[in-house]
Amino acid sequence: MKGRMHRIRVKKILSDYGMLPVLVLLCVLFSVLTLKDQAVTGKLGAEALMEQLEDETPSPRSALVVTSSSTDDREFADAFSEAARQSGWQVTTIAGDPVSVRASLSALDITSENEFHVFTTTSFQPIVRQILPQFGHITVSKISSPPSRRWPTFLLAENLRNVANQITVIAIIAIGMTVVIITAGIDLSVGSLIALSAVVIAWVVGSLGGAGVSTTGVVISALAALAVCAGVGAFSGVMITAFRIPPFIATLAMMQVAAGIAYIISQGKPIYQLPENFVWLGRGSDPLLNLPVAVILMLGLYFLAWVMMERSVLGRHIYAVGGNPEAARLAGVRVNAVLLLAYTLCGLLAGVGGIIMASQLKSGAPTYGLTYELYVIAAVVVGGTSLSGGEGKIVGTLIGAFIIGVIQNGMNLTNIESYTQKVVLGLVILAAVLFDRLKQKGFRSGFGFLRSAR
Repeated sequence: MKGRMHRIRVKKILSDYGMLPVLVLLCVLFSVLTLKDQAVTGKLGAEALMEQLEDETPSPRSALVVTSSSTDDREFADAFSEAARQSGWQVTTIAGDPVSVRASLSALDITSENEFHVFTTTSFQPIVRQILPQFGHITVSKISSPPSRRWPTFLLAENLRNVANQITVIAIIAIGMTVVIITAGIDLSVGSLIALSAVVIAWVVGSLGGAGVSTTGVVISALAALAVCAGVGAFSGVMITAFRIPPFIATLAMMQVAAGIAYIISQGKPIYQLPENFVWLGRGSDPLLNLPVAVILMLGLYFLAWVMMERSVLGRHIYAVGGNPEAARLAGVRVNAVLLLAYTLCGLLAGVGGIIMASQLKSGAPTYGLTYELYVIAAVVVGGTSLSGGEGKIVGTLIGAFIIGVIQNGMNLTNIESYTQKVVLGLVILAAVLFDRLKQKGFRSGFGFLRSAR
């Protein structure tokens, strides 16, 4: 009995999150394809260089640490300088751009006849080799940088953060699209709502003072953009519930309306002059978690969506409406209210995506979000949500968004041209929909046409 229950649970997990193994396999594939010698940076680079130094150098000497001012280079310089001093080295540290490095080297006061052993990072070493010969008063015995190691480019921390950051807009909007598709609907207007949201917030910010606007002004502008997009989503919901217009037609019309309004407000041109405090949302990073702010926002929204769909009455009503709206109505579920909420939420989250994109690009333009509705729907479908409604998981959608992001990033790293990427992405979407249809009918009955052809 216990074994049977265990098999049922495993089958349920595989049914809900069946694309997770696909994501893992894609990560393994691109890790193998991008395996090459990588420069070690930061504290790890300092530790590796100190180990190499202990093996090669019998006695301490004068050390000159020269790096750029990037975060990784400063971490390397601080960690290496501390370790070298503890080992008895006399350490001089210089960090900055090439101009400031030249100025620091020129002002360097040499009081001993000792030769300098210069330490730098792999990326900054060519600049150091070009600058040092210009200063004859500095005697250099050797220039060293951290040893390289075999490691996949795909699995570099910077690249993984980049993958997560690139999917934030798609993944956030996919939350709302998941709710809509679970109700057996569709929303084609989300791409245009990205542009509308970006244009509205940029236009309102410009009206309130442009680049000099306060944080309060930015918040007011963001709320205005969210209100407009939520209103468009609510209007689509009213058309679908009150007038029984098919979701495909209603949202297709609103896609055109939203795009037109974005062009009217912006007069067909990008709107710039956004303040620096607005860019923080799309480009900033949290120093504690070492993650982009947009990624943290995305994860927070997914947690709230998971609670709503898995732990609330509203979530059960959404699944009920998608599974059988008539049965849900007879059970006391306010079907029209649930549908109206679903489309309003989808519009609202599209507005959030537009704000993030405007922050990332520091502008608002009516051309933003083109074809994004396809990527959003792809993330939802690849994540296991059924286009027939009543079935789908929020976590599955996040997995689907990561699958699309990993495929795009991996193909970029392996130098596959953009045209081929479109073909691959189209085939992935087709395969996901085909899998969904076969799962609904049962794999055996799904291939019944083969038996009948015989």
